[in-house]
Amino acid sequence: MAADNETITCSFDFSEALDFDPELAALMRRRSPARIRLPYGAADAWLVTGFDAVKQVTIDPRFSRAGVIGHDYPRMTPEPIVSPESINVVDPPHSSRVRHLASQAFIQQHVDEMRQRIVWLTDRLLDGMEKEGAPADVVRHLSEKLPQHAVLDLLGVEREDWPRIQASVLQLLVVGAGNKEAAAKAKAEVTEYFAGLVARRRTSPGPDLISAMAAAREGEEQLDDRELAVMALTLALSGQDTATCQISNITYLLLTRPELMGHLRRRPESITDVLHELLRWIPFRKGVGIPRVALEDVELEGARIKAGDFVHVSYLTANRDPERYPDPHEIDLDRPTAPHMTFGWGGHRCIAMPLAMAELEVAIGRLVERFPGLRLAVEPQELRWDTKTIRRFPLELPVAW
Repeated sequence: MAADNETITCSFDFSEALDFDPELAALMRRRSPARIRLPYGAADAWLVTGFDAVKQVTIDPRFSRAGVIGHDYPRMTPEPIVSPESINVVDPPHSSRVRHLASQAFIQQHVDEMRQRIVWLTDRLLDGMEKEGAPADVVRHLSEKLPQHAVLDLLGVEREDWPRIQASVLQLLVVGAGNKEAAAKAKAEVTEYFAGLVARRRTSPGPDLISAMAAAREGEEQLDDRELAVMALTLALSGQDTATCQISNITYLLLTRPELMGHLRRRPESITDVLHELLRWIPFRKGVGIPRVALEDVELEGARIKAGDFVHVSYLTANRDPERYPDPHEIDLDRPTAPHMTFGWGGHRCIAMPLAMAELEVAIGRLVERFPGLRLAVEPQELRWDTKTIRRFPLELPVAW
């Protein structure tokens, strides 16, 4: 184990199925912030791992996301994924206005309306899988397509534009050093595309998320065109990222742990609680996300963090904190419900979480219901896993039924 004041170089490139990264596990055991160096960026950073400490950093105004803009901050990808205008790098209270307005598109009534569309999309995709016959790849038929199709459909993107938007967004998630220029170009192209779509929705609104966000009001306040375009990019990125990975990861767990599948078949009404426990347990990404900057000196769990220091939090380790979750490395479907950090926390918690949960509930629920004999068509050790991006998920899930 490194000395307390030593900077630890962290590759965070572990990709063994859904095993927990041993590098992160070792940092967890320190029980205090560690100094780390990541693959990209000109500076070191602190890494905070415990649930309560992560929670503090995410809600404490002394730690600023906006402060990273203009700096070569420590990160996992060669090109920063977020745009400077993104809500992900705007601090409260300034971000509160954007979040409050945008979140009006995800109230329960809108999500219920969107769920009907998600069910229709899911059934179409599963119809195609059933028609092709076994063995069929759940990733190709469902995981890759549903979240992408759903978010682009709900944003009002024309179907003929889906392939190029998907390709550009995927480019932002690649971690190789040679991807920097391509990622910057892709981000500019997608932002420009959504700017054009926002302009059209201002004059010709429709039943889509951009129109709903454009119509959102709080007194005289509303989102401007740039804020809407960047929010659309953020949602498109989420559609290509979290839900895609998690449909695959959850399906993998159900197929390789019969007790989980059996539970869900016996108690389909428990799907929401089951999904939250699996989401807590799954190491859904590699390493860390966007850091914060300390605006003043802060004492945190025995570490003196100085003004100007970068601070990363790990939602992965927070989700495995034994002080919050007894036997945290076990999947316990009877675990008392406790909020987890898979969708973030505090001022940057994912505003589209209701949409993501609706996608997961529909995708997993319909898959389990329609294919009662669903099983892996290969041995688990034969599966290939993503190694090129910051995500953790199987590249394929051949199944029979």
